[in-house]
Amino acid sequence: MTQRITIRRPDDWHLHLRDGAMLKTVLPETARHFVRAIIMPNLVPPVVTAADASAYRDRIMTALPEGMDFTPLMTLYLTEQTDPDDVAAAYADGLIHAVKLYPAGATTNSQSGVKTLRNVYPVLERMAEIGLPLCIHGEVTTHDVDIFDREQVFLDTVLAPLRRDLPGLKVTLEHVTTSHGIDYVREAEGDIAGTITTHHLMINRNHMLVGGIRPHYYCLPIVKRAEHQKALRAAATSGHPRFFLGTDSAPHLDGAKETACGCAGCFTAPNTMSCLAHVFEEEGALDKLEGFASLHGPARYGLPPNEATMTLEKREEPCTYPETYETPEGSLTLFDPNVPLHWHVLT
Repeated sequence: MTQRITIRRPDDWHLHLRDGAMLKTVLPETARHFVRAIIMPNLVPPVVTAADASAYRDRIMTALPEGMDFTPLMTLYLTEQTDPDDVAAAYADGLIHAVKLYPAGATTNSQSGVKTLRNVYPVLERMAEIGLPLCIHGEVTTHDVDIFDREQVFLDTVLAPLRRDLPGLKVTLEHVTTSHGIDYVREAEGDIAGTITTHHLMINRNHMLVGGIRPHYYCLPIVKRAEHQKALRAAATSGHPRFFLGTDSAPHLDGAKETACGCAGCFTAPNTMSCLAHVFEEEGALDKLEGFASLHGPARYGLPPNEATMTLEKREEPCTYPETYETPEGSLTLFDPNVPLHWHVLT
């Protein structure tokens, strides 16, 4: 029996588009379904200044195929040399929509990130004054903390003190991966929200490790226990306005994934909406999908929801997606959700 749902077209509130040949390959896959996206600034070199963001936005728009409707929402990469005046001017001009905090060494291309948080307080204080959101990769990077505990330790030792010091700062805790993170976002006082990724809803660490290491499931923050996956699913499908979609679609060439020291990231842009419909149906919450994918994020960032709509149809035959995408520099593997997907995106 055919089943259809129609929602406002979604946005992606955490997206890696990379640059050059990779950008040209992956951008159409996002623009096919998503109207807007918060663009991550961790290029090499990173997008640090307003001039950097403007130039990157121009490259994105040049790479966008003719006839596709897509708006990149630019961000700046926070460093200990970031100029508060440059940040404020970029926000006032409408060029940027957030600033991204990467603890140094936390993830891909984060080596230029923040080592001592106090050193960026002048920037954060200005952001609190003007209402500019701070997007946070919420993990500590000290070697004595187990990789599976880094989010929880960050909440206790970094985020909570930061928000006590700067209660007016608007914070988005990106790619929440633990029940602790979910509880913090749901219950904390003040201006906070959390994004949840496609792949953390679909898989847990057993998928990555049992029966052999699967490098295309390796991401940062790393996938956690099944109990945390359940907490993420419950939050995403709850209808709570503090939780919304940030795919963290993060493409890497296969040669960089399938190696002795592989890169972190899952490329999920093409099949995210089919994955989400699958999850929300399993959780008995298809009526909450529009809020998570299309409404809560725009409300968070002070933007109107999209007027255009998307229809998804459940069919007996599963969706078919390419296993790999070819770039001039090599192949790129699509995230495998580990289950057949029967929700087809029609429009």
